[in-house]
Amino acid sequence: MLVGHIPNGGQTAAINNPAAKAYQQAIFQQSQPAAMFYTGDVKGDYEKIKARGAEFTMPPTDVTASTIAMLNDTCGNLIQLTQLTGD
Repeated sequence: MLVGHIPNGGQTAAINNPAAKAYQQAIFQQSQPAAMFYTGDVKGDYEKIKARGAEFTMPPTDVTASTIAMLNDTCGNLIQLTQLTGD
């Protein structure tokens, strides 16, 4: 299933594909991100995005060589923000 936001209407459009939908649901249930974005300030971005009403499933968390946060995009996907730490 391909899901996207339609500006000015607040609606979503979907192209139905059973295999894609099953994949999307499986990675969501396993807490696997559908997309990952690198940032230089994950904690600052977390605060800004959260203040705009985003639902985070993981606050900024230190893991090996990075700090990550994860949010629900409200279309059935998890998005991960990643800040690399040190060299």
